[in-house]
Amino acid sequence: MTHQRQQASPNGRNNWEFMSKDLITRRNHLLADALKRAKEVSKGGVVRSADLDRGVRERLVSASFLTEVMRGWYLLTSPAGAGTTTLWYSNYWEFIRQYLSDRFGDGYCLSAESSLDVYAAQNIISQQLIVLTKKPSNQSIELLHSTSLMLYCDEKNFPETIVEKNGLNLFPLPESICRATPTYFQNSSLNAEICLKLIPSAAEISRVLLTIQSQAASNRIIGAYQRLGDQKRADQVMQDLAAAGLSISPQDPFDKHPLYLGNYERLTSPYSGRIRAMWESMRPVVIEHFPKPPLNPDSQKSLRIIEKLYNQDAYHSLSIEGYQVTEDLILNIKEGTWNPDTEKSDNEQRNALAAKGYLGAFRSVFESVITTTKGENPGKVFANDLQKWYRELFIPLVQAGLIAASDLAGYRNHPVYISGSRHVPPPKDAVLDSMDTLEQLLMSEPDPAVRAVLGHFIFVYIHPYMDGNGRIGRFLMNLMLVSGGYNWTVVRTSERARYMASLETASTQGRIDEFSKFIASEMDYWKNEISKLNVT
Repeated sequence: MTHQRQQASPNGRNNWEFMSKDLITRRNHLLADALKRAKEVSKGGVVRSADLDRGVRERLVSASFLTEVMRGWYLLTSPAGAGTTTLWYSNYWEFIRQYLSDRFGDGYCLSAESSLDVYAAQNIISQQLIVLTKKPSNQSIELLHSTSLMLYCDEKNFPETIVEKNGLNLFPLPESICRATPTYFQNSSLNAEICLKLIPSAAEISRVLLTIQSQAASNRIIGAYQRLGDQKRADQVMQDLAAAGLSISPQDPFDKHPLYLGNYERLTSPYSGRIRAMWESMRPVVIEHFPKPPLNPDSQKSLRIIEKLYNQDAYHSLSIEGYQVTEDLILNIKEGTWNPDTEKSDNEQRNALAAKGYLGAFRSVFESVITTTKGENPGKVFANDLQKWYRELFIPLVQAGLIAASDLAGYRNHPVYISGSRHVPPPKDAVLDSMDTLEQLLMSEPDPAVRAVLGHFIFVYIHPYMDGNGRIGRFLMNLMLVSGGYNWTVVRTSERARYMASLETASTQGRIDEFSKFIASEMDYWKNEISKLNVT
């Protein structure tokens, strides 16, 4: 057998090397063209396979720029984001909108229960969304990350009028609550309570009940209003039905489930209502799991402790957010000996600028703490100083030209998603109302532990900024702790997994016990560490 030796090129490289480079270049060009085509046909990051040639689609799937949701439907992504829950949760509703519209046009409507979830601003991606259709469709479609779509044909109960909200077809709100199953009032009692409080007029309820002629639904709705303490509406609906010859026996559909919005005659925002209800339901749990504040605290000693804890606080808080900082870097920035010319890479510069911003924000929070020691309402201090904290946190990035100065004004103007979380923060249009509600609750809450734990939780639940929410949430927590006589408490980066898991449990399950116990345990840890500092 004879072997032919590859002819070397004049510059010493063989032809295979040139061919390999040409092949890589050509492949990259093809991938770039495919990605450009996918972006042209995508809507909100959602792509129908019918809009892409097979070769283009397969090339993008192979390179992890397309993720399949179901047969015929994909999400545009990047190799780093492919397969993550964040990718799916941030695109979930856009996919639902496009898929249902493409397949059914206007001939679909979310079920009464799923419609109520939307009206109530339930910020959790449902594991199953139920949809009524006019044409045959009975099937369950498995989607990504244990979510599914249940479709069924029900022309008889299909609403005569459809309400479009967030690009989705819904039952009208009064009809949704009247058609909801009995179990909805127990399994989703908060959503039902919010929706009842959102309906402007009892006459709208009466009209639906007279149309559907359901005595069971009539008994439930009147009983629900009675349980909410709204006897005026209960009487009006009962009188309207009695005039039509219907005999009513009101029944409490909530059974033994607690309700939290009885003091509010009517809600104008589901987000404000949800935040108020969460606060009322969670505050006794926080009080149960948190130690009582110390008697006669020494405010001046507390201030000296805060100054001593700065290095630890900055290191752990920045590390939790993914910044790679060292205690030496933090100390150099604090002492003014940091030289930006020594930071060679973009990442090193960002880490250093984040640490510099943290120092400015920490000093601003320290001034806020001093204000509370003079007798000012801590909630009012937070409301007055929040924007200053935020500016201080990011001024170094503005000065370096990494973000625009306009980004420091006000709350976010875009949607935001939390990595790995089923909780989706309120839309940008709801942030101002949500923050106003939080500030009112902080100002009126007498218990410092509740202000600290729920203040932190609900702040990050709202996520009012595009960045910095975690750091500011911990600043808020510590302002409330110190104003109530507790010590400043650092959340350690070694406890990040437990910290994030307890926040997720609070956001998606409505359980604050784990987060309360976690903050109490961190406070206990730092109590021991503070005793070693010999602060007098």
